[in-house]
Amino acid sequence: MNTLDWTLLRSFLAVVEGGSLSNAAKSMGATQPTLSRHIRELETALGVILFTRSAQGLDPTKAALGLVDDARAMGAAAEALNLKAQGRSQQLFGTVRITASVIVANLMLPPILATLRQVEPSIQIEIVASDANQNLLRRDADIAIRMADPTQNALIARRLGDSPMGLFATRGYFDRRGRVASREDLKNHDLIGLDRSDLLIRGFAAYGISLTREQFALRTDDGMLTWNLLLAGAGVGIAQVILAKRHSELEQVDAVSGLGALPVWLVMSEEVRSNARIRRVADFLSEAVGGLLRGPIQSR
Repeated sequence: MNTLDWTLLRSFLAVVEGGSLSNAAKSMGATQPTLSRHIRELETALGVILFTRSAQGLDPTKAALGLVDDARAMGAAAEALNLKAQGRSQQLFGTVRITASVIVANLMLPPILATLRQVEPSIQIEIVASDANQNLLRRDADIAIRMADPTQNALIARRLGDSPMGLFATRGYFDRRGRVASREDLKNHDLIGLDRSDLLIRGFAAYGISLTREQFALRTDDGMLTWNLLLAGAGVGIAQVILAKRHSELEQVDAVSGLGALPVWLVMSEEVRSNARIRRVADFLSEAVGGLLRGPIQSR
């Protein structure tokens, strides 16, 4: 065999990194029999044994470990080639993959994407709603809407604006429990907070409000559940002002202001900015999301 099939090497890397056929199959969206066949074909082509079985899964042999760096280099080259090929595409049809936080994807993007589909019906949209940053350099997505400064190199970032934060509860909740007249009053209310993260505790502390985990009566790391608990009148929670102001039943806590704002960035890979359909979607999102952030309902 003069050249190695990249498909076989890609499967080989997935098994090395996953430690088992089942983990590799999940990460690649393939079947275990297919990956097993790829490993056998690669072993036959190389004339070496690549894995031994153990109680923990599949252990790479010394021969396999010697291939890992070269296989990863081939993978990086293949990804770079794919990005450059995408960048040269000037077609205004095809698929664009967008990632955004769970809240932004569910509450901000739907009407924007509905309009985009009307004006660009030949462009199909895939949406990844996730609070974890997708790797744009590996084409996990073409475009990201992020609420934090981009950290990866070789990315193009446009700052679209800022989304102020505030404390809200339903009018019915406040009628039942009383309004928040001071920061100290917060301790007498049902607060909606995070479960495994102390981000809100540290955030409130930065604004001079000392709270313990137990003072958050409802705790979850699911952004949409937090939002739905807020709308259900379950307690007082923090939300983006631009989203909360859409609901007349939500009332902002005037006694706790100045909670800061989230920066909103549109990010894409340097290699795809010359791709016509990705650039078209990026420009449309920039104008639409930026227009929302510049709107008249940014803060009190």
